[in-house]
Amino acid sequence: MPDDPRVRGGTGPPSFRWDETLYAGSADHYAVGRMPYPAEVADTLAAELRLDGRGRLLDVGCGPGSLTLLLAPLFEAVVGLDADRDMLRRAGQAARETGVGNVRWQRLRAEELPAGLGTFRVVTFAQSFHWLDRPRVARAVRPMLGGGGVWVHVGATTHRGVDGVDPLPFPRPPHDGIAALVARYLGPVRRAGRGTLPSGTAGGEEEVMWAAGYHGPHRLTVGGGMVRERTEDEVVAGVFSLSSSAPHLFADRLPEFEGELRRVLRTASPGGRFAERTREIELVLWRP
Repeated sequence: MPDDPRVRGGTGPPSFRWDETLYAGSADHYAVGRMPYPAEVADTLAAELRLDGRGRLLDVGCGPGSLTLLLAPLFEAVVGLDADRDMLRRAGQAARETGVGNVRWQRLRAEELPAGLGTFRVVTFAQSFHWLDRPRVARAVRPMLGGGGVWVHVGATTHRGVDGVDPLPFPRPPHDGIAALVARYLGPVRRAGRGTLPSGTAGGEEEVMWAAGYHGPHRLTVGGGMVRERTEDEVVAGVFSLSSSAPHLFADRLPEFEGELRRVLRTASPGGRFAERTREIELVLWRP
């Protein structure tokens, strides 16, 4: 696949370039370590957009299908698009396990859209738009939203819950200690594939969308506040699900890192059980 241009717009990192190692080795960890999207996401979109089982959905950067499979019953046909082969493998496995049969998985860079995929009633981007050449993708998707279609950006943090001191059934995962351990192995600058993100991922999404001719945004907030219990294995998988701590980044020190990570977790909770409150999820709707 062609090399990606620099991320542009807002306060994004000017030197980051996408590469195929961004989430290398993370697919199976992602499916285990990320907290699922709540049913309220599907219910809210169904009510707001009057989804009735007709039309098509395109989920861009679908990963292991977490959002794709939740929304699939609201549409006649669905395309889950991702550039990572392992993510699509895991998504296909999840579809078979859950009996969802109306999804086609497409290995493709978002920058290659429209790629002859046709028009869609809804196009979703869940925790993915910031990795893309956003002006290019926004322009490409706009004509794909035929007949009153809607772009939905799903803003979520599913690898960890909200910080707090309120009592929970089990200790919260020691996220600060985990971050310090990752920095000790990989350095203080956030890693991302073969590159780094010293300034974080791109901002200025609204300006990108307005410049591409979209109208909005219309914001909806769902979920949040639910207590979820998590095992030590799930917290470990959550760490390896991140681009900044993907398994390949540790190279031959991966077993050593995981051993230290588990010791940090057992110090926080000797029984290996944790609890967190889920974060709110923001649904941002744009219309062409």
